[in-house]
Amino acid sequence: MFVIVWEFVVKRDRLAEYERAYASAGDWAQLFRRAEGFVDTALLRDREDRTRFLTIDTWLSRDAYDAFRAAFDAEYVALDARTEAFTESERRIGVYETVTP
Repeated sequence: MFVIVWEFVVKRDRLAEYERAYASAGDWAQLFRRAEGFVDTALLRDREDRTRFLTIDTWLSRDAYDAFRAAFDAEYVALDARTEAFTESERRIGVYETVTP
């Protein structure tokens, strides 16, 4: 598995819009589902800071993610431009792969 984790701090007046766009059935997941190899998106909210979230996007492999970006880059860039208005900040925490012995 290939996983990308992002941290977002969301504007208080845009919380509902952000949650709709980033939830497991939201705009991002709908775009990801158009590609082969997408597994799931999880949206986590910080219990102490209601404006801080993590997203965890899971793909079958790095190759599947790279193929998605190549095929859907214009849609990705457009959705990113639209949804960045919801946030104060965003930071990629990291890119991870399953460890197999």
